[in-house]
Amino acid sequence: MDQKTFEIINILIMAFIAWNIPLQFIPLMIWLERKGAAIIQDRIGPIRANIGGIRLFGMLHNIADVIKLLFKEDIIPNHVHKFYYILAPFWSMTISLIPLMLVPIAAPIQIGDYIFRFQVATYSSGLLLLFAITGLGVYGIILAGWASNNKYSLLGGLRSSAQMISYELGMGLSIVAILMTYQDVQLQNIVEAQSGFLTIFGKTLPLPNWGIFLQPIAFITFVVAAFAETNRTPFDLAEGESEIVAGYHTEYSSMKFALFFMAEYANMVVASIVIATLFLGGYQVPFVTTETLRANPHYTLMAILILSAITFFIFGIITYKRAKAYGKYFKEKLGQKEYFILAYLMFGITILSLVLIPIVLDLQYSNLASQIISALFQISMLFAKAMIFLWLYVHARWTLPRFRYDQLMNMGWKLMLPISLLNVILTGIIKAL
Repeated sequence: MDQKTFEIINILIMAFIAWNIPLQFIPLMIWLERKGAAIIQDRIGPIRANIGGIRLFGMLHNIADVIKLLFKEDIIPNHVHKFYYILAPFWSMTISLIPLMLVPIAAPIQIGDYIFRFQVATYSSGLLLLFAITGLGVYGIILAGWASNNKYSLLGGLRSSAQMISYELGMGLSIVAILMTYQDVQLQNIVEAQSGFLTIFGKTLPLPNWGIFLQPIAFITFVVAAFAETNRTPFDLAEGESEIVAGYHTEYSSMKFALFFMAEYANMVVASIVIATLFLGGYQVPFVTTETLRANPHYTLMAILILSAITFFIFGIITYKRAKAYGKYFKEKLGQKEYFILAYLMFGITILSLVLIPIVLDLQYSNLASQIISALFQISMLFAKAMIFLWLYVHARWTLPRFRYDQLMNMGWKLMLPISLLNVILTGIIKAL
C-alpha cells in the first residue's frame, strides 16, 4: 500500500468516526436532559414508555419520540418559500456534523511506515476554519425564519442573526487570546502545547498546562458565547415561546422539526469538545505526556481500569439508590428490577476492573499495542472532559430563566466585548514581558 492510499483510508475512517460522534451523543443527551431535569426538580424522570413492561431506564422515550416524529404528517404550508424551507433543517444538521472533522481526538500513531491521524484533516488554518464552519450554522435558522414567510418565524431568525453577530465578536476575541498564547492555529499543535505542567515566568506550578489556567478570562467568555451560539437556555431567544410562539421553527413538523432539534444537541456536543480541546488540554491526560503513556502501557492500562472502577462504583451506588426510590414511590416491580440489575452490573464491572489490574501488569505489549492503549485513554479523556460541559448545558437550562432580549444584547456588547478586548490587551502585555 502506498502513502496516498493509506492517507485516503485514514481520512475515510476518521470522517466516519467524526460524523458519528455527535449522532451517537444525541440520544444520550436527550436522555440526560430528561434525567437531569428530574434530578434538579426532585422527581423520578422518564419511566412510562415501555415494551412489555421493560423501560430501559427511560431510554425507550427516545425510541417513542423517533417513531412519533417519523409517522407524523409532514405539512408544508402553501405560503412558504418551498426550496429554502426544505433546505433550512438539512443545512442546520449538516453544518453541525462537519466541525469535528478538524478536531484531533488522540495523538497520531505509527503503523509500520505510516502515520495514522485521529483527525480528518490538518489544515494550516485549522482553528480559523473550524469557526468559519460553525459560523455557517446560523444560516439554517435565518433561512427557516425567512422561508417560513411568517412574522413570528422571521423575528426568530432575526434574533438569531443579531445574537450570532453579538457573541461571535466575544468568541473571536477569546480565540485571539488563545492564538497569542500558543502562537499556532493548528489544533493538533495547540493540544500538544497543553501537555505537562504549567510554567509561568519560568516557574513551574502544580497545575496542568491547560488553556483554562493560562487564559481564564477567555475561557469564561468563550463558554458564555458557546451557550449563545448554540441557542441554549438562557440564550434561546430565537425560539422564545412566550413571545414568538416557537420562533424560527413555528411552521415545521415531523422530521424537519426533528432535524432542528437534533442539530441543537449536535452543536452542544461539538461546542463541548471544542472547549475541552482549547481550554482543558483536549485529549491530553493531566501532567502526563503522550510519550510517557506510550512508554508505560502497563500503568496506562492500570489507570484506565482504576478510573473505570471508580466511575462504575459511583454510578452503581446512584443507580442502587434510584432503585430503592423507585420501589418506594412506584409499584412496577419490573421497572425496579431493571435498576437493581443495572446497579449490580456496574458493581460487577467495578470488581472485574480491579481483578484485571494485576493481570494487565504482567502482560507484554508491542509498540503498536502501547500506542493503541494510549490512544484509547486519550479518547476517553477527551469525552470525559466534554461531558462536564454537556452536563453544564443541562444544568443551566433547568436553573437559569431566559434572558430578556435587551439583557442578551447588553451582555454581548457592553460586557463580553469590552472584557474580551481587555483580555487581548492584557495578554499582549504579559507576552511582551
